[in-house]
Amino acid sequence: MSEARLLALFFPACWSIWGLIWAAAAFSVKKTTRSEDPLSRFSNTAPIWICAILLLVPSSWLGPLSFRLVPQTLTYYGIGAVLMVVGLSFAVWARYHLGRNWSGVITVKEDHALIRTGPYAIVRHPIYTGLLLAIIGSALARGDVAALLAIAFMLYAVLRRVGIEERWMSETFGQAYADYKATTPALVPFV
Repeated sequence: MSEARLLALFFPACWSIWGLIWAAAAFSVKKTTRSEDPLSRFSNTAPIWICAILLLVPSSWLGPLSFRLVPQTLTYYGIGAVLMVVGLSFAVWARYHLGRNWSGVITVKEDHALIRTGPYAIVRHPIYTGLLLAIIGSALARGDVAALLAIAFMLYAVLRRVGIEERWMSETFGQAYADYKATTPALVPFV
């Protein structure tokens, strides 16, 4: 198999492995006591699906969105690959550290625990941080206008979800969450 073909398979393979890990982990979660309504959920997930489509479809299907913003070089591809792997790894670490409190949609779980250790000591929303970094890496490797739009759609979805989760966690944990917010950034470490 040629080097170019191997490179072309790397990103989909990494995202597929992440998806399998995510799906397998979904079976061992606590019972949900509060969940967002279907319209809110759609408003959160539709931009993520648009992001995925923009990163997955061949450039030839996208017309003017296929205009290159970043040269297609091994250097940019390599930087994008490193960002994607680091981001996906951080998200997986956070998912497993969160344990049975995790959900693929915004929820509050029965006996929900406020996790402040591991990746949650670095940022309050490490899964989103990791996924954003992975999307940025994937977009950098793709390097076209569609990839830039993909980042924008993902950023919108993440910021919307963070807003809802912050409100729900404040309602659930009160002063403990206020203290956590005062000492730990939401998405960007050390800011």
